[in-house]
Amino acid sequence: MPQEKRNAPHILAYIMEIDKDIRNGEYPNTNTMNKKHGWNISRSTFGRYIDILRDTYNAPVEYDFKKNGYYYTDPTYFMRQVTLKEGELLTFSTILPLLEQYKNTPLEESFRSIMKKLSEMLPDNISVDSAFINNEVRFISEPITKLGEGVFEAALKATKLKRTLRFEYKASGKTKFEPREFDPYHLICQGGSWYLLGHSHHSDAIRIYAMARIQNAQVTQNFFVMPKDFDIKKHIDPEMGVWRTTAKKVKVEIEFSPELKSYVTEREWRKDQVMKTRRDGSVYLSFKTNQMNKLCSWVLSFGGEAKVLNPPELREQVKAAAKKILKANN
Repeated sequence: MPQEKRNAPHILAYIMEIDKDIRNGEYPNTNTMNKKHGWNISRSTFGRYIDILRDTYNAPVEYDFKKNGYYYTDPTYFMRQVTLKEGELLTFSTILPLLEQYKNTPLEESFRSIMKKLSEMLPDNISVDSAFINNEVRFISEPITKLGEGVFEAALKATKLKRTLRFEYKASGKTKFEPREFDPYHLICQGGSWYLLGHSHHSDAIRIYAMARIQNAQVTQNFFVMPKDFDIKKHIDPEMGVWRTTAKKVKVEIEFSPELKSYVTEREWRKDQVMKTRRDGSVYLSFKTNQMNKLCSWVLSFGGEAKVLNPPELREQVKAAAKKILKANN
């Protein structure tokens, strides 16, 4: 590699390309690499790069005289070399707290395993001051629901393999578990809680089951076929909630007090939202949804600073819930 060329690739760039072509089974040599990548390196330089691969990166590289190129004796080998900018390393350090929402599921272990492997890919000679790692970033998640042993694994497997799931379920307000058979179409996570959406054999209809209320889940040998016209958006509102409903979406209009102006206008609540700030500082927000139960709780969460303008049924639902709150706390 000519030293006088300032924009010539770094040695590591050459080595990484050689490693890539070896892993692709191309049996690279000096001539093929020069021709493919437009390089102009000598055989001795290429040989030096091979030595670096072998000695520095412990690559199991050998020469195949029949194919006139290099190969790895261990096809699973890859270079442990990742170049990260400072900003990327900071981002990397903030990912782990996000795993909190996958607590109590096999995804937590899988994601942590992936992060560990990414860490191991960093060169051994890189050392990072502990003060550099971002310990100031915190993510406050919703309370995590506990899942029964094996429930998540069975649900995920049944969903992927399109097999009927058999389990015991305790409906809200019930005291006993009842047997159920269920064709799971989707797994949904909302606010730290996991749900199964699919076809219930018990009711012969689309239902949503809270996975925290499931026990003794087993994947059966019975396959199911999801209807071709199934549309998840007809049963839930991905932007608002997982309350199953077949009701049509209606236009919702909310008025927020001037005290909440900054809080409301700083956020995008919905993709289809219409937001207007009025002269008195109040904020008008409208969008369409069919999640009235979730919406009622959402409006109440603003503690009287949000007023339902439309639809009338939502306004009545909020008023009824507010009366219950007053009665319970009187």
